[in-house]
Amino acid sequence: MVLELPKAPVLVVAGGGGKRKGRSKKWREILRFPHISQCDELRKGLEQDYGNLCQKQPIGRLLFRQFCQTRPELQRCIRFLDAVADYELSPDEKRKEMGEEIIRRFLQQESPDFLPEVGQPHASRCLQDLQKSPCKDLFSSCLCPLHQYLSGDPFADYRDSMYFDRFLQWKYLERQPVTKDTFRQYRILGKGGFGEVCACQVRATGKMYACKKLEKKRIKKRKGEAMALNEKQILEKVNSRFVVSLAYAYETKDALCLVLTIMNGGDLKFHIYNMGNPGFKDERVVFYAAEICCGLQHLHQEGIAYRDLKPENILLDDDGHIRISDLGLAIKIPEGETIRGRVGTVGYMAPEVISNERYSFSPDWWGLGCLVYEMIEGQSPFRARKERVKREEVEKRVQEEQEPYSEKFGEDARAICKMEHQLQAPGGRHHDTSLRARSPGGLLQGRAGH
Repeated sequence: MVLELPKAPVLVVAGGGGKRKGRSKKWREILRFPHISQCDELRKGLEQDYGNLCQKQPIGRLLFRQFCQTRPELQRCIRFLDAVADYELSPDEKRKEMGEEIIRRFLQQESPDFLPEVGQPHASRCLQDLQKSPCKDLFSSCLCPLHQYLSGDPFADYRDSMYFDRFLQWKYLERQPVTKDTFRQYRILGKGGFGEVCACQVRATGKMYACKKLEKKRIKKRKGEAMALNEKQILEKVNSRFVVSLAYAYETKDALCLVLTIMNGGDLKFHIYNMGNPGFKDERVVFYAAEICCGLQHLHQEGIAYRDLKPENILLDDDGHIRISDLGLAIKIPEGETIRGRVGTVGYMAPEVISNERYSFSPDWWGLGCLVYEMIEGQSPFRARKERVKREEVEKRVQEEQEPYSEKFGEDARAICKMEHQLQAPGGRHHDTSLRARSPGGLLQGRAGH
């Protein structure tokens, strides 16, 4: 059986051994698939949930789609899902045309690709909504009955196929123990509150990562056990192109180790202040802000408030794209509830955090406003670069003063920052957290959609 699996790019350390690309023959053996009989216990214990196995897990999603490609009646479903995904990522001006094509091809009975599984009421509703406004979620009502259909007999047939056998073999490899010997350790990339971050390489594949070591003595001394565990649990829940990913986790005698996406481009603070004159041009600001906005939205969709947005926590990769890092202060908020907690970094904490009021996701949009301001102005809104000022004074400025806007700010940039920070109100800053939590700004949403 030939499976077309995506290959991750391999970053090779200089002097890594020519054609071997950092891979060790001995360690490559651990990637050899087990005989399917070795997966019997795994098969019995695996939760048979369509959403988890065929949608959320990348390898499971790929193998289920490959199974569907072997059956003509299921190929139509996959083509529809791909078309809807393309529609959702398309710019606003093209959505109406693409939406009409999807409806004509998949939701009209005379078409050879017609999907009876969706149902005529859903198709009619999509057509009506398209004429009103071709919104991003136009086909969401069609996806529910389609996935309900796929989770029935097609999912049962998939579990009896060789594609599911291959999935079990992948899960078997995934569950093999990970230790420090799984990796080669390289130079230190930086230092954090609980220890250092170094580059590391998986011996079996040659793939490079960043290993964040949380020293147990420091954790115990600072009573950071809950914070360290929380970061790992949050990272396990998140799967976003704009948030660092957790690849492995293991412990040694002295440290807890999180193996994360390696980001070689430095942090946003370095680029703001050390690459020519402080600050960026508008196009670059919009690009970074849109990607940060996407990362925050992905976190919020999982019910996670980040709570520590600042330039040091935004990392760049080799291609100039960003990821949000350091989720130690992030927290899962139960749906429909609010929390209270005075956490974050001085100068970037929202007024409701400083005042110890209840909040949900509004502090993250406040932090985004601070970042947009700093990327344009070349200094943070409430404290000048290298200014020595007490914490209380900075917090007073946040709560009571209006941030100044220079000629560097265009009309759109000023509007976004004011939306996130809200305007000055008599007697102090007005912070309507419900308004700020609802929208990250029209300009950024438009850019993020591209």
